[in-house]
Amino acid sequence: MMLIPLPRSGALGQQFIDIREERSSAILHILDAGWEMVSESPEVHAGVDEVKITGHLRSGMRMALSAKVSPWCKKMTVLPGTESRSSTDLSKPDGLTDIPIFFQDIREEYDEHDPHAIIECKRVAGDDAKLCRLYTTNGVDRFKSGKYGSHHTVGFMAGYLTSGTTSAAVTGINAYLTRKGRCSEHLMGCNIHSVPWARTSHHRRPNSGNLFILHHAFFGLQPALP
Repeated sequence: MMLIPLPRSGALGQQFIDIREERSSAILHILDAGWEMVSESPEVHAGVDEVKITGHLRSGMRMALSAKVSPWCKKMTVLPGTESRSSTDLSKPDGLTDIPIFFQDIREEYDEHDPHAIIECKRVAGDDAKLCRLYTTNGVDRFKSGKYGSHHTVGFMAGYLTSGTTSAAVTGINAYLTRKGRCSEHLMGCNIHSVPWARTSHHRRPNSGNLFILHHAFFGLQPALP
């Protein structure tokens, strides 16, 4: 499947990147495989901050690519966290992405040097209203506003479960969205990767009205060390 660039208007002067379902599914697959490789490390548990956990997840994803767990492994690159600009007009970066994804065939075909997908990582738990709020305001809303992936049609989030289950976390996040009158943005079942830990949400970007799809992966953490 080829990338389909979509025409856009506005100051960015870029085209939308639509990586479509096959690449989106591959990213979720590599996320899952990478987590499996590092989730039992003694350095990955609920007492560790999300930046360090994300570093381990990034390393695990790279190991999964090296192990060739997916046909996409030769085309996909897991980049280090990078500075990002929500507009090409900005002289200074206004964001810092956690795990950018780069596809070599997109680079060769469309001469697109910037990341082709972005994964934002957050700690979350269904019984922690503050974490559910921050998952939305400092994660979901950064994609919705265009601060992250401003010329993408698809984005990704990894939720580190400090306690509870995926279902509980989704209930907590959706409860926050409901309180804000955003029921249409609820996290629902993921139709490209039908597994218990995956969800999908849909959002309208306020400036353009364009639809943005966000895929969510929730991973359980070991309890914090005593």
